Amino acid sequence: MPFLELTLRCRESEQPRYENALEDVGALAVTMLDADADTSNEHAILEPGVGETPLWDSITLTALFPDDADALLLLAALEAFDPALDWSQAGFRKVEDQDWERAWMDQYAPLRFGTRTWIVPWNHELPDEVLRQAQDERGVAVVRLDPGLAFGSGTHPTTSLCLQWLDDLAQRQLLRDARVLDFGCGSGILALAALKLGAAHAVGVDNDPQALIATRDNADRNEVGDRLEVHLPDDEPAATYPVVVANILASALDTLAATLAARVAPGGRIALSGILKGQEDELLQRYGAWFDALSVAQEGDWVRIDGVRKHA
Repeated sequence: MPFLELTLRCRESEQPRYENALEDVGALAVTMLDADADTSNEHAILEPGVGETPLWDSITLTALFPDDADALLLLAALEAFDPALDWSQAGFRKVEDQDWERAWMDQYAPLRFGTRTWIVPWNHELPDEVLRQAQDERGVAVVRLDPGLAFGSGTHPTTSLCLQWLDDLAQRQLLRDARVLDFGCGSGILALAALKLGAAHAVGVDNDPQALIATRDNADRNEVGDRLEVHLPDDEPAATYPVVVANILASALDTLAATLAARVAPGGRIALSGILKGQEDELLQRYGAWFDALSVAQEGDWVRIDGVRKHA
């Protein structure tokens, strides 16, 4: 079934009012994109901290309406709902229905991280390189991924840095039979990679219920569902782990520093990601109260901090 699509650019401060108006006049779906992004420069996909919904400074709103909707009548209704908003730049076009998520996955190629870790879309054949590596005595760790509606496909540097860290831990036999906490699990990609690399059990925590659904679905797809559990932050068990990874925003890493430090067992490892270059110094100082051997790795404009929990 085709749809009538409305597209409009607005400022972050205006976004809630525009979205309310669109929903009031019957929009079937409203999506938001970074209006300043372009194909030559990858912009960050922000994963909210607890209780936050961060957006870009300038936003492109896209709303879908039934195909038989009248564009002029829609504009009149929108202007009547909130006369202070400017709808003069709204554009309309007819779009054909498609499985948007599947269309995106068709463009997503298998990716390798570190020595053994591969992230492969669920609907792709394993590349020849993966099959050859699988014959190696070290084997290969393959995560079949369908991000669904949650953050985390491995393509962003913040996730890539964490996958490389997990792969390195596995090479040093530090993941074998370990329990792993993935705080801000998104699609579950990091928890699943840890399990495929030899961890015994993983716990995924996220403030978005959709992320927990995606993580659980991906775990079942990878046949590790019996070794993974998921929780909202308020329901997270107060346990300690030899390996903790938190791929969230720098502001959330700062706020949750004491909580995350308490989750790492003495001598255990932590990786912190979602940090823009220039934000690391404050976090290094903050986490230095609990961790030794703190180091920084960089990919593009993003950095990862990792360290070892001090013994009491």
